Amino acid sequence: MILWLLFISFIQIGLLSFGGGYASLPLIQEQVITLHHWIDMAEFNDLITISQMTPGPIAINAATFVGLKMADLPGALVATLGCVIPSCIIVTLLVHFYMKYKHLSLLQKILNTLRPAVVVMIATAGISILITAFFGEEGKLVIENLKIHMVVIFFVCVLLLKKKDMNPVLVMFLAGFMNVIYYMITC
Repeated sequence: MILWLLFISFIQIGLLSFGGGYASLPLIQEQVITLHHWIDMAEFNDLITISQMTPGPIAINAATFVGLKMADLPGALVATLGCVIPSCIIVTLLVHFYMKYKHLSLLQKILNTLRPAVVVMIATAGISILITAFFGEEGKLVIENLKIHMVVIFFVCVLLLKKKDMNPVLVMFLAGFMNVIYYMITC
């Protein structure tokens, strides 16, 4: 039964994940946290972190992560296939129609109209992750829950990425190192 649920959940995610990886995060969160309670918000943040450190799209990495947790290797395979199958079918059809009709102004207007919705989906996922990182799993925006060291690490990472144009992988390792140093000092 769990294999079927994993497949159906991730086929829905794969079918509705317009806008790419980060835009799929609210859909993944809805399925794996809210609807099925397969993981909690802390594990979701870990999933995102691990997905950023491994190659491949975030939705596929999430499917593998959740599937492995819920039903070992068969779960990982079924969830990953569920996530990939809709994309393969949709992309094949879209490329065919796009190549045939790419010069139509109506198609360009549709694509331009979808862009703001995709940005909102990405922003929503980012804000949820940011709130959890800064205020803990409960996400209560109470100043006593604010993790100042996480805010500092966040702004250092933004500075390094935007102002110094540092390699994102190096920034992730540096962020992890800063967090380890913080815990070594405070514990």
